[in-house]
Amino acid sequence: MRCIGLFIGCLFSLNIYADKYVIGAQNLAYFPHYDFASSTDKGVAWSILEAFSEASGHEFVYLSLPIRRLQLELVKGNVDFVYPDNRGWYNSITTSNDKYFSLPLTSAVTGTIVKRQNAGKGIEKIKNLAMPLGFTPVNWQERIDTQRTQITWVTDIQQGLALLYQERVDGLDLEYFVSQRSAPLSYEQDAFTLDLTLPHNEIPFSLSTLYHQDIISELNKFISSNPELIDSIKTKYGITPFEQLSQKLLIEQGLKIEEVWK
Repeated sequence: MRCIGLFIGCLFSLNIYADKYVIGAQNLAYFPHYDFASSTDKGVAWSILEAFSEASGHEFVYLSLPIRRLQLELVKGNVDFVYPDNRGWYNSITTSNDKYFSLPLTSAVTGTIVKRQNAGKGIEKIKNLAMPLGFTPVNWQERIDTQRTQITWVTDIQQGLALLYQERVDGLDLEYFVSQRSAPLSYEQDAFTLDLTLPHNEIPFSLSTLYHQDIISELNKFISSNPELIDSIKTKYGITPFEQLSQKLLIEQGLKIEEVWK
């Protein structure tokens, strides 16, 4: 990381108010986006924050917590920041109006992962959907309410992939890049794909805080001032822009743009 600091040192002087901050993060192995429990590589968000740390002088300590505890610990003051967060996400502890959000560190392509040979068969084929515990099935709520789709909650990604591979569920609500990094550990290459005809979204992942607006402003300036550096970090982790990924999957799945879920 020292080379990154030298590269961008001309853009930031060492902040005389540099201090140590605690970032509360979801205790989910969501690599390449994040895995803050890892003792080595914690993912793309961590790499960007560490680059910012080098540039600003601020030190960040990462604390993995259950998803439902993050906002509570933020209110208590036990953590200074929460990651990931999004202005559109609802929780019963804080509101978006109370918090300050950074520019997106990265964007997740969340959607419905299926076995590759089952892609494009339509939403009526999804009778049972696996979903990580703590996530919200926003795009599926109407079908759940009318009992056309049932949710099977899983405690981790590998459990969800195993159920999908064994065809005990028809789909897995999961981020595309996470599925591609996780699946090769136990299954053949390209065993799963994101079905573009099923619900999917691009969701920005931001850092949020209740009290440290100044640090958020510094981070936003850092992100805006270093687009090439940010892009190079994302490329290192295999994260490509949504438009580029969509074109790739359209070709692989033999779809026309009008067949894509809206």
